[in-house]
Amino acid sequence: MTATTTDNLYDVLHERGLVSQCTDEKIRERLSKPVAAYCGFDPTADSLHVGSLVPIMGLAHLQRCGHKPVVLVGGATGLVGDPSGKTEARQMLSAEDINANAQAIAKQIGRVVQFGDGDTDAILVNNLDWFGEMKWLDMLRDVGSRMSVNRMMSMESVKGRMSGDGEGISFLEFSYMLLQGYDYAHLFDKHNCTLQVGGQDQWGNIVIGIDLGRRLHDADLAGLTFPLVTKSDGGKFGKSEQGNVWLDVDRTSAFDFFQFWRNVADQDVGRFLGYFTFLPMDEVRELASAEGKAINESKVRLAYEVTKLVHGEAEAQKAMDSAKSAFVEQDVTGDAIPSGALAPSALSDGLGLIALVVKAGFAKSNGEARRLIVGGGVRLHDEKLTDPMRQVTADDVVDGYILVRAGRKRLFRFDLIE
Repeated sequence: MTATTTDNLYDVLHERGLVSQCTDEKIRERLSKPVAAYCGFDPTADSLHVGSLVPIMGLAHLQRCGHKPVVLVGGATGLVGDPSGKTEARQMLSAEDINANAQAIAKQIGRVVQFGDGDTDAILVNNLDWFGEMKWLDMLRDVGSRMSVNRMMSMESVKGRMSGDGEGISFLEFSYMLLQGYDYAHLFDKHNCTLQVGGQDQWGNIVIGIDLGRRLHDADLAGLTFPLVTKSDGGKFGKSEQGNVWLDVDRTSAFDFFQFWRNVADQDVGRFLGYFTFLPMDEVRELASAEGKAINESKVRLAYEVTKLVHGEAEAQKAMDSAKSAFVEQDVTGDAIPSGALAPSALSDGLGLIALVVKAGFAKSNGEARRLIVGGGVRLHDEKLTDPMRQVTADDVVDGYILVRAGRKRLFRFDLIE
């Protein structure tokens, strides 16, 4: 059954495996009535990656259950950088970059969560709007005076940096939890937010915010975290052989996005269907119970549903059709196949295979491309190549294109265009 306004959000999230921790034993009772709940997103890049789909799905379920999502883009906190889960300081970005990134990721979230003026429509806020006008002395007196340094030092995000072999943690990063804690207090005061949700690594920041909201406004606040997703083999979720899998189509094409989900491990299918789709759980369990070759159909369904969610139904259908054509029917001419133009003149004197592999996006550097080739991971059309000095010439063109394959499931088509 798809979540409706009569479903309790906690029950929905729990059944789908999306509850990691709760600060409140009465969280289910809290969620029996409409609440405003917020989740923050870090605008340190112009695209979120698939790991961010977990909190985005949490907000979407929240909305479907009759609650109001508040999406916070950290225009101010992004200038500081969250130390949670980090072993060293992040690269500093300009205010202009942060603002551009914030606008880009807000559009990505809006594909899944509906923004508007209705009771359950999401609203978008940027914490630069309140921190940008706040004076440093006011922050120290009104907020800093209510924060315990001892408690801040006990947080895992701080302890991990203090005990490491690196440079420790800067005061700038140390102040991050103070800023995020104030976000919660501010959003309670201005939007009556009484629930904060986020990834499991945000637990410490959420607890600080609950405490600060109580001290500043005598607020009764709660927090709920989602699990940090890992693959069954222990690998980092959201990483493919090509790097991060992004929600921005300019960074990860709909075809490559589809293929990422199509190639998940058998053991992960049921879990990911629960996390990243709105399919009824009875159907999720049925798809996850498939065995042998039948599990591949479940993977296709997973890939289609998540791609439809992020890129739209038309792109999902195109990606699914192109994947079938490419890997079953051996037709790689579909529009959804990753492709690019190549001038015939580029082949007149021979184009290095290493350069072509990098150009296809299968490697970030010549050294990485060389290792991929020597390891037998590259094909031109169906020919395996292991010589990194191989030159690609007009003789390699078939039906007006050159097809480069990396591994079994990655491909890129270079169309010869005058």
